[in-house]
Amino acid sequence: MKNILFTSFLLLALTWTATAQKFGYVDTQYILLHVPGYYDAQVELNGYAADWQEEIEDKYGSIQRLEEAFAAEKILLTEEMKKKRESEIQNLRQQALQMQKQKFGVEGELFNKREELIKPIQDEIYEAIKEVASSRGYMVIFDKANQNNMLYTNPKYDVSDQVIKKMGYKPGETIEDPNAEKDQKGNLDKSTKSSPGADRNGGNARGNTVPAKGGKR
Repeated sequence: MKNILFTSFLLLALTWTATAQKFGYVDTQYILLHVPGYYDAQVELNGYAADWQEEIEDKYGSIQRLEEAFAAEKILLTEEMKKKRESEIQNLRQQALQMQKQKFGVEGELFNKREELIKPIQDEIYEAIKEVASSRGYMVIFDKANQNNMLYTNPKYDVSDQVIKKMGYKPGETIEDPNAEKDQKGNLDKSTKSSPGADRNGGNARGNTVPAKGGKR
């Protein structure tokens, strides 16, 4: 009897603990599309990337022309001249590779520029999420945008609109994403969902979960 009572009490305690914890989620990609600064940052980043890519492609184009000219003239050149031309081409190729790494590599200029422009916006969203979580008593807020294993999410636990309001924006008034595909546009306004169980498509965002309390990710 004691074992039965203990087991019953334990199950009751576990049930109470589970129900006492409140969980919610946000879609940070959806939230980002309400922030004008995010659009401006993406446009600026795309501009840097396009300029740098064009410059790199010009370098590789010059290398290709030199290689073609060398192949056509090779039979007429002395060994010393061949080595000199090969060395010049190799040096130019190394310069192009170095520039590619400098601009687009890990912790390259594009990465650092993205940190400079996007991180303040991410921090603003994070602070708004913390405030919403604290005021509504949520233990954990998940980020649906980076949770590929979230097979189903109940819209009633989605606090994205509350976060958007906390940031001073109006839910549904999204800014056109310069990186979005045309066939994905128009699916972001929550107010136009056709059914209560309808859900937004996830995207890419920073972090997996946002705890209601504690330091930044």
